[in-house]
Amino acid sequence: MNLPDNLFKHALSDGKQQVGLWVSLCSPFAAEMIAPAGYDWVVLDMEHAPNNLDNVLGQLQAFKPHHTTALVRPEWNDPVLIKRLLDLGAEGLVLPMIQSVEEAEQAIAATRYPPRGIRGVSGSTRANHFGRVTDYFSRIEDELPVILQLETQQAIEQAEAIAAVDGVSGIFFGPADIAADMGYLGKPMEPAVWDVILPAAKKLMAKGVPVGTLVMDADFAMKLLGEGFNFVACGMDASLLTKGSDALLAKVRGAV
Repeated sequence: MNLPDNLFKHALSDGKQQVGLWVSLCSPFAAEMIAPAGYDWVVLDMEHAPNNLDNVLGQLQAFKPHHTTALVRPEWNDPVLIKRLLDLGAEGLVLPMIQSVEEAEQAIAATRYPPRGIRGVSGSTRANHFGRVTDYFSRIEDELPVILQLETQQAIEQAEAIAAVDGVSGIFFGPADIAADMGYLGKPMEPAVWDVILPAAKKLMAKGVPVGTLVMDADFAMKLLGEGFNFVACGMDASLLTKGSDALLAKVRGAV
């Protein structure tokens, strides 16, 4: 048995734009509802959602039969957690709050086996079909997307150097935290925030670095894709449920 190609990583390499969704309901059942929709990628969020390894596993299993690449965002750039998520079969990682080249190098090292990194070795994991994937060790570096999040002005100032670290698959701009860092807490769509993000993103695009983000506005997501962003998440499962339930109740009550 051979390791399959990672659809998301190859799409980024080929310059194909990818539309995603944030998944934070921590439920394999909810993940099964989303999986057939056809998003190119999703992020199973452990940073701001009460996910644990057990329910992340269930969600990975829900997405596996579909063509959606299930990335996982751990709560921190922690090599132990990264190791466990990779052994669990995460199809890629989105690593939060990378602040420097050194932190980027540490993140990449956690995803690489020695001598190129520090990932612990196990011969039988879900990631390698319990030892049945015979080329796992030789190919996983090439098939694993590692996306680094820049979430402060300090990080954005170092964007090009961080992106140049060997093994970085793409840069993700976190507008909510960037906004907070700029004094616009709770206002990620503030024009001043995007006046910081967009020039940095365009510099990376010019160097061929895939760039992405999460926004909660479909029109703005389309605008970013039109400006060359490579991967954009256009919403979150929890927000879809919240807004949908609110809108339904308001419509029915408004008619009574």
